[in-house]
Amino acid sequence: MRIRIVDAFTDRPFAGNPAGVLLLDDGAFPDDGWLGNVAMEVNHAETAFAHRLPEGGDADWALRWFTPVAEVAMCGHATLATAHVLHTTGAHRGPVRFATRSGVLVATPAADGSITLDFPTAPLTPVEVPPGAAEALGAEPVAAFDTGPHVGDLLLELADEKTVLGLGPDHRALAAHSTRGVIATARADDPARGYDFVSRCFFPNVGIDEDPVTGSAHTALAPHWSARLGRPDLTGLQASRRTGLVRTGLRGDRTLLTGSAVTVIEGELSA
Repeated sequence: MRIRIVDAFTDRPFAGNPAGVLLLDDGAFPDDGWLGNVAMEVNHAETAFAHRLPEGGDADWALRWFTPVAEVAMCGHATLATAHVLHTTGAHRGPVRFATRSGVLVATPAADGSITLDFPTAPLTPVEVPPGAAEALGAEPVAAFDTGPHVGDLLLELADEKTVLGLGPDHRALAAHSTRGVIATARADDPARGYDFVSRCFFPNVGIDEDPVTGSAHTALAPHWSARLGRPDLTGLQASRRTGLVRTGLRGDRTLLTGSAVTVIEGELSA
């Protein structure tokens, strides 16, 4: 089987978020132990496994995502990476429907090479900042939100972009405050730079201290910042060391996530 490493939410190699992508030949998923071992060997934030489904159904491909230590319910960048592989290899043409643990997710390619994902909008519930969360993060939040079961993060709005960029959290301490991790975000200091808000994502509970670019987090960031900025279409900068841009479009209970991807490694899986 061919295995690929794809950088997602970027138009250049060695940026964005890398994901492993494996298209399975036999129309079914192998056992979970093997899937987990491959993801551990790839050792990126996520490895995506997909197989073709019979024609005439609600979806075209079945899709699952694994971190090096756990399966996750939703992953934006690995979905984008999988759609990129399907379209660049000719394995699928036009919009592709993925059957996932989060329902059917659609990825639509554009003429410029970008891909738009149609994901469920995260339901945001205001909550009190948990005791110890500010100390673990290293900054005092101005607001806190639960992002619902599919995302499973605590979203913390901070005072400004500089505070988000300067975070040096205690990852072990952060693990106590959510199912998956913590999203730290603030309004962009200067929207003329090409983005409306900035974020960083810390996911110690699934083995990822800081995720480079997180599509699923933007299903919560989109409604949060659209409500504050008064516009449905925004661009977010995830300010990890690799960085990446996610264009978001809030459409009620659905959120559109648009970005590009680049295949950087292709090889043969022999195990």
